[in-house]
Amino acid sequence: MKHILLIEDDLSLISGLSFAIQKQGYGITVARTTAEADAIWAGRLFDMVILDVSLPDGSGFDICAKIRQSSNVPIIFLTAADEETDIIMGLDIGGDDYITKPFKLAVLMSRINALLRRSSNFGEADAQLVSGRIRVERLKGKVYKDDTELDLTAGEYKLLCLFMENPDIVLSPEQILGRLWDSSGNFVDNNTLTVYIRRLRTKIEDDPGTPKRIVTVRRMGYKWSPTD
Repeated sequence: MKHILLIEDDLSLISGLSFAIQKQGYGITVARTTAEADAIWAGRLFDMVILDVSLPDGSGFDICAKIRQSSNVPIIFLTAADEETDIIMGLDIGGDDYITKPFKLAVLMSRINALLRRSSNFGEADAQLVSGRIRVERLKGKVYKDDTELDLTAGEYKLLCLFMENPDIVLSPEQILGRLWDSSGNFVDNNTLTVYIRRLRTKIEDDPGTPKRIVTVRRMGYKWSPTD
């Protein structure tokens, strides 16, 4: 059974989410502070983390960053912090999804199910992806350029895997967003995708200003070139 860690301090929201998540057949553990979350996370493994940004004793951003030091578990931010800068920060430090309050429960459950499916699919895929000088070690969640390990966020990692799985195939922005995030969500737009593409290029390209791997195909999207 998949088990979810919910980090939230609103008791009424905890009650409603716990019921809905358990109704889907998932287990759930609740932490109401960052201190509780740290203690619980250290003691067991989870298949997903759902967390608020504003907690009584700290920030969900800090929790996300700490989790990403040791795990690629799917992370969903569920928060009232709806500024664009907050959304970009949440995704950039390793969040897989960012849902703002108020939200529709059915949409949240759809995104939970989609992320858990995709997480399972990543685990079942080939253990290694290699394209030129770029190598992805899936089981370890690590990426190398030549023999140098690259520091990628969770979103950048999944985006890179998607490109490398589809060499020389033009992927539209809609296709990319549909594969990486639930297609019913509208919080991720083309501007956010552009940020991911730009930051990924700075890490994998020899000259990010003249990309040779992630190539822009005008009016169509992007494609991964397996050779320089």
